[in-house]
Amino acid sequence: MSDAAAPPNPLLAPTGLPRFADFRAEHVVPGVRAMLAEQRAALAELEANAAPTWAGVVLPLERIHDRIHFVWGLVSHQMNVRNTPELRAAHQEVQPEVIELSMALEQSRPIHDALQALADAPDFARLDAGQRRAVECLLRDAKLAGVALDGEPKERFNALQRELAELSTRFSNNTLDATKAFWLDLASEDEVAGLPPSLRALAASEHPDEGATAEKGPWRITLAFPSFGPFMSHAKRRDLREQVYRAYFTRASSGEHDNTPLVREILRKKRALARLLGYGTYAELSLASKMARDVGAVETLLEELRVVALPAAERDLAELEAFARAHGQSEPLARWDMTFWAERMREQRFDYTDEELRPYFPLPRVLEGLFDLTERLFGVRVRAAQGKAATWHPDVLYFEVLNGDGTPRAAFFLDAYARSADKRGGAWMDDCLGRTTAHGGVRLPVAYLTCNFTPPLAGKPAQLSFDEVLTLFHEFGHGLQHMLTQVDHGLVAGIANVEWDAVELPSQFMENWCYHRATVLGFSGHVDTGEPLPDALFEKLVAARTFREGTALLRQLDFGLTDLELHHRYDPDGAESPEDVMLRIREKTAVGPAFAEDRYLNTFGHIFAGGYAAGYYSYKWAEVLSADAFAAFEEEGLEHEAALADVGRRFAETVLALGGSVAPMEVFKAFRGREPSTEALLRHAGLAPSA
Repeated sequence: MSDAAAPPNPLLAPTGLPRFADFRAEHVVPGVRAMLAEQRAALAELEANAAPTWAGVVLPLERIHDRIHFVWGLVSHQMNVRNTPELRAAHQEVQPEVIELSMALEQSRPIHDALQALADAPDFARLDAGQRRAVECLLRDAKLAGVALDGEPKERFNALQRELAELSTRFSNNTLDATKAFWLDLASEDEVAGLPPSLRALAASEHPDEGATAEKGPWRITLAFPSFGPFMSHAKRRDLREQVYRAYFTRASSGEHDNTPLVREILRKKRALARLLGYGTYAELSLASKMARDVGAVETLLEELRVVALPAAERDLAELEAFARAHGQSEPLARWDMTFWAERMREQRFDYTDEELRPYFPLPRVLEGLFDLTERLFGVRVRAAQGKAATWHPDVLYFEVLNGDGTPRAAFFLDAYARSADKRGGAWMDDCLGRTTAHGGVRLPVAYLTCNFTPPLAGKPAQLSFDEVLTLFHEFGHGLQHMLTQVDHGLVAGIANVEWDAVELPSQFMENWCYHRATVLGFSGHVDTGEPLPDALFEKLVAARTFREGTALLRQLDFGLTDLELHHRYDPDGAESPEDVMLRIREKTAVGPAFAEDRYLNTFGHIFAGGYAAGYYSYKWAEVLSADAFAAFEEEGLEHEAALADVGRRFAETVLALGGSVAPMEVFKAFRGREPSTEALLRHAGLAPSA
């Protein structure tokens, strides 16, 4: 195709749905630089003319932020789902320039002074709650971005911001590359003994041999979780489990993809950043914009949960060791044995296997049931709209969300399946477009929902594991908060400016419905017969909900406490290494065999390449909120549809509708009528004192 015939650069489109089909890596540098030039000019004009009114400073500032997000958000999304060497190079070239403009916006004294004058004016009280909250958040963010700094401290602060962004990108790329660098090819029946048919089919599809079949192989096991997770749960060959386990938990810890020096350097620069702003530690800086009051409040919650989880986890371990001995393992348990024997114990105790469940959860049926639940609870309909929007991969689905009267409310993309070649692992929700009136009429929100599920195999729809069902409901919960907002001010609509430790509330809330009989019957349907999940299997699933929950809770507390320690008390210039910190925390958060070579910190992207630094505790903090929120539905009776709809309407009008326009504790109290309690969380986990 000649240059004349090439489609225009999609980054130069004014707004609306991105033109993913036209996007190329070569669009990034010219497209981003054109945007930056436009927004630098807009910034200069705003600084020259900023007036202490909503229209005089906030709206033009939102428009600048929105344009940056539209362009750079598209590039960042492509980095996550279509990562190529060419895109990486382009991203690396212009990322410092994007950061420079972002810092200029947040550090602008004329804009800050206009915002402060607006906040101090008598007319400020006449703004609506969302407008006032937007101004307060802008002032807070300006402070945390160094607006008060001058001279050398400001230059140092800005340099640290640029360096941290570059280090985080390198960390993420190293993790992806290290994950892709390992595979284990298997050729004999002995080597795949125990593997369920779904994993054999996936492993055959991953093998480069075009003649590979699920029945005869050859098979390839990778470190992508749809391959790694089931392999560790089912492979009978202990030596192969060890090999794969070691590869997974030592990723990015040697050679060209080694993240070891990056971990300490990121921690060092974050501490320096915090001190420039007058905070003693990065954790204190992080919590300045979160729901938790301070580090002490976080540690109090985590300790309250730890003292309950630890004895439960010790009981879990004793049971597992006895079970493994009774079933033929003479060697002491190693880390690569834990998942295998836990799965065997679960199968025996509850008399079902994950493989039995998968056929009942074909993705199209699960989506249908999820959307039906959404309509029953929140009064909105979801319908497929394939063909109405370009996508970045043929597997990506597009849906519209409609009000009860059929008018448009929102939309979302669903990228469901793992692609080991160019897509990062994990699952996440991100905003494509946010709700706003800054450009005139109401622009409706659009979300990205990204997962890494086992793809369709053997000509049948993708059949989800129950964990994958939970993940889908979780990410959709995030999407609901973004899409069902009723706030028209883009700076506080949907998930915008929802405190980080409250943002998991709707996502974890939605997971609870996966244990509600009517809902499960609604989203299950055998891939061959359409029959819903049998009652007997459902009862076993519910009974297994609290299986080894002490172990699972303790693991999450280990992550949260390690994260907090690294960002609060740890000295990255001292003799202690980050791995030493990890081991020190594990003295009070771990039971069972150790794995001395463990380098999970080197792939802990949540805190080193994501937004969870000094904030991983948020999952448990928000789970307290979400469990207590679901308890409001339990109190009304989960089988009473009319009552559920009434509580669902209140949830939609508060937690989902208000977004970041109201402080999260006030949002929670508006829904629940009181502050949250840990009682429901411990009860759901089977760890309540009376349990």
